[in-house]
Amino acid sequence: MESILLAIAAGGIGLVGAALLAMRVLKQPQGNDEVREIGALIQEGSAAFLKKEYSILAVFVLVIFVILALFIDYNILDNAKIASLGAGGAITSEGPWTAIAYIFGAIGSALAGFIGMSIAVRGNTRTATAAQTGLNKALQVAFSTGAVMGLTVVGIGIIGVSTLWIIFENPNVIAGFGFGASSIALFARVGGGIYTKAADVGADLVGKVEAGLDEDDPRNPAVIADNVGDNVGDVAGMGADLFESYVGSIIATISLAFFVVTATDVTALPFDVEAPKAILPLVIAGVGIIASILGMFLVRTGDNADMGKLLWTLRYGIFSAGLLSLIGTAVYINLNDSLSFDLFWVVVTGIVVGQVIGTSTEWFTSYEGLKIFGKEFNPVKWIAHQSETGHSSTIIAGLSVGLYSTVIPAIAIVVGIFVANELAGLYGIGLAAVGMLSTLGITLATDAYGPVADNAGGIAEQAHLDPEVRERTDALDALGNTTAATGKGFAIGSAVLTALALLVAYTFATGITELDLLNPRVLMGTIIGGLLPFLFSGLTMQAVGTAAGAMIEEVRRQFREIPGLREGKEGVKPDAARAVAISTEGSLKAMIVPGLIAIVAPIAIGSLMGASALGGMLAGSIVTGFLLAIFMANAGGAWDNAKKFVELGNFGGKGSDTHAAAVTGDTVGDPFKDTSGPAINILLKLMAIVSLIFGPLFV
Repeated sequence: MESILLAIAAGGIGLVGAALLAMRVLKQPQGNDEVREIGALIQEGSAAFLKKEYSILAVFVLVIFVILALFIDYNILDNAKIASLGAGGAITSEGPWTAIAYIFGAIGSALAGFIGMSIAVRGNTRTATAAQTGLNKALQVAFSTGAVMGLTVVGIGIIGVSTLWIIFENPNVIAGFGFGASSIALFARVGGGIYTKAADVGADLVGKVEAGLDEDDPRNPAVIADNVGDNVGDVAGMGADLFESYVGSIIATISLAFFVVTATDVTALPFDVEAPKAILPLVIAGVGIIASILGMFLVRTGDNADMGKLLWTLRYGIFSAGLLSLIGTAVYINLNDSLSFDLFWVVVTGIVVGQVIGTSTEWFTSYEGLKIFGKEFNPVKWIAHQSETGHSSTIIAGLSVGLYSTVIPAIAIVVGIFVANELAGLYGIGLAAVGMLSTLGITLATDAYGPVADNAGGIAEQAHLDPEVRERTDALDALGNTTAATGKGFAIGSAVLTALALLVAYTFATGITELDLLNPRVLMGTIIGGLLPFLFSGLTMQAVGTAAGAMIEEVRRQFREIPGLREGKEGVKPDAARAVAISTEGSLKAMIVPGLIAIVAPIAIGSLMGASALGGMLAGSIVTGFLLAIFMANAGGAWDNAKKFVELGNFGGKGSDTHAAAVTGDTVGDPFKDTSGPAINILLKLMAIVSLIFGPLFV
């Protein structure tokens, strides 16, 4: 019990740290009246979107709550068999408790996103103001803002899972918590992603390409909507996303610890809530929170830092946190005689695989190249160079980079699965995912700070601050694109391991011993599972295209019908509220169908084709979903930074034909990297956790 309480205490420390950082950010100066006015518009639009989104999701959550309470009334193991062995009553009537856990998971996910967005819409003006002082000051404010999100996510997550495990001692109940977190995360990521990319594409295509305006020009009606989108999609949506990733990996590993013991020996029931393997993921997560806080103190840079130095500034913090986390884990395992030290090497494997995926993603999405024998190899600069020959060349180059960028992550995951399984069996696969996300507190901080820096740059442009302010925020924004892509790589990599661990738990829960691809039902399920990530991505991309089309027409209308707007006549302002309303309406309508796929598909396949076919469906979705998510995230990140590289004055700079082509690549890549790609990893885990909860009904 002491170990679980220590994990809860670490979560509490994380929340206290988040509160102190929030107070630190809020004490920073907000800037002049114009900066405050723009910040207020962004804050108002973000709050309005989140209020509408959460009101829709509240109805959905209530419906699922009722379904869980009424229909999930079975035991994970055969009650009759358990009773015959004298262990009856260990797990009974799960439905109401699973439903309650579901509510708490949904609230936790929504709360994490809300807190992160609330501080982000206040940190953006303060970052813009800090950039007037220097680059390091701006980095400190933006990073502290992102760190609030990181520590909030891990604090709420570990406290929620630990408390439910102590109270119920039941893997299906804590799976309900993960189901709630995944439900909110998927809709928040999809809805926010559609919103932000519709606004971003509209602002870029009409503002930059057609009207020849700079990015974030105050004359552009879609600029405020774009700034709002950074917060509702890249902050609130991402916070809910990684909250789900974090708790999902812990829940999957605890479930495996339960099933590996009890499914082979039912006399082990009632299961010991303090079993070392069950609480180890909680301890590792707790150690990671403390390590993340310590690593945050190392994030600082000089005022003349280039992209490479900025990257290493964040790497020092992340790598130090990872090392401290490993030391703490090694000490705990070494002191616990009932745990094999091989489990430490499983955690090392998870962290190493995560770093390999993150570093690979960094290279494919950063314009700081890799030098081999004095020759630089850089995919982003190559895409920018290809833009000189036109729009189609840009698209082809970005697709190419995205496709072959899947090789290193795929090999890393395969090696990671092999090593983890060799060291600790199926349990090791889940534990490796926990290790990969153990320092999420700081890795999410480096991810969440990017949208804050992006907003700060937009505010600096609209408030007509000195050009050097925009240069500093652009440097932080470009770094943010890379760290965001790295964060997505971690999330996607951990999603594969977590989904695989949940698939294994599903087979235990349903009594499936193998998935035979020669069985037509399993093969059919596998093909359907492989299809689902493509269908899901197609629907979300279509939604962005439709919403962006409406935004483009609105921006054109305002330039056409508001006299003096395009010319920048004094006193003439765009109707930003109308642009915000268009993005809000389009995104909230479009998020429903893709979100329902993750819940309806497993239940439909399980009901119509049986438990084995559903297992095949999960396996197929993991394979194609992983590769498609990496492809989309990396291609989108590379296109974005290729555009920024051109805007630095390379290959003709802003306003050139090369720039127009690079902007086209960026607008294609935007929904790739910020809507469809990152939402796939939630899709995989949500389908797996729905299958785990409902699976025994299909046996």
